Amino acid sequence: MLGAREAARRLAGTRRLLARDDVDYVSIKVSATVAPHSPWAFDEAVDDIVEALTPLFAEAAAATPAKFVNLDMEEYKDLDLTIAVFQRILDQPSLRGLEAGIVLQAYLPDALGAYLRLREWARERIAAGGAGIKVRIVKGANLPMERVDASLHDWPLATWHSKQATDTNYKRVLDAALRPDSIAAVRIGVAGHNLFDLAYARHLATTRGVEHGVEFEMLLGMAPAQAEAVRRDVGGLLLYTPVVAASDFDSAIAYLVRRLEEGAASENFMSAVFELADSEQLFARERDRFLASLADVDDAVPTPHRVQDRTRTPAPVEPGFRNAPDTDPAVAVNRAWARAALERSRTTRLGSATVEASRVPDAAGVGRVLATARAASASWAGLGAVGRAEVLHRAGELLDARRGELIEIMAAEGGKTVDQSDPEVSEAIDFAHYYAERGRELEHLDGAEFVPAQVTLVVPPWNFPLAIPAGSTLAALASGSAVVFKPARRTARTAAVLAEALWEAGVPREVLQFVVLGDASLGQVLIADERVDQVILTGGYETAELFRSFRPGLKLLAETSGKNAIIVTPSADLDLAVRDVAYSAFGHAGQKCSAASLVILVGSVARSRRFREQLLDAVRSMPVGEAADPASRMGPLIAPAEGKLLDALTRLQPGESWLLEPRRLDDDGRLWTPGIKTGVAPGSAFHRVEYFGPVLGIMSARTLDEAIERQNAVDYGLTAGIHSLDAAEVARWIDRVEAGNLYVNRGTTGAIVQRQPFGGWKRSVVGAGAKAGGPNYLLGLGTVRRAVARAADAGSRPRRGSRGSSTRSALAVPTTARSCCALLRATRGHWPTSSASFAM
Repeated sequence: MLGAREAARRLAGTRRLLARDDVDYVSIKVSATVAPHSPWAFDEAVDDIVEALTPLFAEAAAATPAKFVNLDMEEYKDLDLTIAVFQRILDQPSLRGLEAGIVLQAYLPDALGAYLRLREWARERIAAGGAGIKVRIVKGANLPMERVDASLHDWPLATWHSKQATDTNYKRVLDAALRPDSIAAVRIGVAGHNLFDLAYARHLATTRGVEHGVEFEMLLGMAPAQAEAVRRDVGGLLLYTPVVAASDFDSAIAYLVRRLEEGAASENFMSAVFELADSEQLFARERDRFLASLADVDDAVPTPHRVQDRTRTPAPVEPGFRNAPDTDPAVAVNRAWARAALERSRTTRLGSATVEASRVPDAAGVGRVLATARAASASWAGLGAVGRAEVLHRAGELLDARRGELIEIMAAEGGKTVDQSDPEVSEAIDFAHYYAERGRELEHLDGAEFVPAQVTLVVPPWNFPLAIPAGSTLAALASGSAVVFKPARRTARTAAVLAEALWEAGVPREVLQFVVLGDASLGQVLIADERVDQVILTGGYETAELFRSFRPGLKLLAETSGKNAIIVTPSADLDLAVRDVAYSAFGHAGQKCSAASLVILVGSVARSRRFREQLLDAVRSMPVGEAADPASRMGPLIAPAEGKLLDALTRLQPGESWLLEPRRLDDDGRLWTPGIKTGVAPGSAFHRVEYFGPVLGIMSARTLDEAIERQNAVDYGLTAGIHSLDAAEVARWIDRVEAGNLYVNRGTTGAIVQRQPFGGWKRSVVGAGAKAGGPNYLLGLGTVRRAVARAADAGSRPRRGSRGSSTRSALAVPTTARSCCALLRATRGHWPTSSASFAM
């Protein structure tokens, strides 16, 4: 993860290289020379990058003869950005006479369309008196990264799904580019090591008379004998090689390893290159692959795989469950859609009318609410799991359709930036569909019957103003219970928009009652009333204790506080660790129960100047601002800092020092730059206390075991992380760490329904401990009793005397059901003995 300082240092190094007399060509990536920008602030990012890179291009133009700058491509998300930057720079009057280059990756279906747009622009540039451009055509080398990105966000894979399709597209682009009318505006760099493809390109160029506009390119050190043969045949060869300072050589290792992996893959030509002349089998394999890809070449311009459009009505949900895709910022229409939502957030009144209409001024009003819920519960339970599932699925579809409104109100009321609010909408949608399906299962317990609570009180927090209340409310509804929904005061309007969607989906208002209490004392009245069967709370552990004091014996299911840490060992990928620590600590200004407010550095990492400087640079470079500004990567606090949070932001304890001291940016104390404390001592307040804000503490440990002891030495056990590439270290950590959700080589936030059920350990949970978003959560929301076999079930059972028949009593409860009942009875109101979900 680059910070502004490191990005500037790298760019300055590239400029020094270009200034050398023996260097006339450099190739750089935007992502390697400019600090990360918010993907939602596309125009602002282009402006900043153009300003940063223009001096490099200007120096190339000023040289005699002019030198060459090539903009390389990396991830799919950088495609539009890199093209926009390239065109903006070369459209400047002072640079219109400069020829420069850009890379297109054939493993993207977008490649040919992008080439055609660049060609038209280049023709216009030439017509206006400017120079042409060069396009370097490669196949692409970031497929694992693209697969991970698509999987995490439930997006279509941006690349072609097969190597043959990529090879076909490579030839498709070459066919369009190696023509006289194309070469006149766009010279082509044919980059690759597949000798069949290079021969094909050479054939097209010579038969069409465009050799003068083609340059063949390979990587230095990759099959040098073959490279020399190509050079002799085509008359010249451009060799690419990474250039790093000796002090930064480890940065080249990832590049070299990636090339080795790529070359070793059996589907890659390089895996056969050294035996091609001697092995008829390998030669035939590569020949047949070439011919198969060539046979598929056509005149079509493929369309991108990533075409999500949030301005369109979402497609109906298919049967079963699949996670909702997050909004894709790589798609231009989505960026405009999100920007419009943020602009509306400045003046939005969403939810206001419902909040006003739902105020309950006194204890009598509370009584009426509970009487209504109690009376309505029987009809909702009687609707049956199938009927309730239909309603919940409609609710999920409505939440999907209102994604823009939900982002709008969360920005206005909760200070959430789009990168925080959009996944929260996805999570709320997932809860609706997932619990709809899990609710169906409650009617098919083998030998047992699920009995829902009549009235469930839902008390959510403000930091996840949509996803957590949605999960709690939808779970209770799916189980067959009526719900009294008391929102967090600071985000009541967001909760109101959620309630409106559920009502519109078909949940009766008597079954789901949204209540805004007139004063705090009414909360005690509500909780203490015996007509409330259970409470689902997400909040502080102290709040859970307070609720229990209102009513001893209360069935309370609570996810409470967290004091979470990430361990970084000497075996870690430090670049990845910096990224994940920074995001886990400062996403939503650190106001997440799952946020990592501690990083524990083991052994040599604790002494690593590089790690600390990179972390400092990354965090210091985060733009802080209002959520309505799409460029903001860290938004405001929910309220002015006060109490223990203000103390954490402004004071140091003995032995601590500021690696990065927070600064208040506004008058009322809601906007703060992030802070990093170093020297946090074991057992100190910052080690043990949850502060819920943008402050990260650094601890050190001599060994992994000592680090685990410090990670466990808190009262809470919600999330925990480790960064290590040593499998034995990871296994040891998993065996010993005390937390509900464990994260390996990734951040500690962002649990996804079904994939990573969420819940804690120790003081991070009260009640049965079943995890939200997991397969057993609904079972904890009612009681399970033995049931007499129903006649309707007889058809699904083996016939008497047939193979597999059972002679047990119809009243017998199978082991799984008995265990479930025992677990629910034994753990009600107590800590679970163990609980963990893993994300790697």
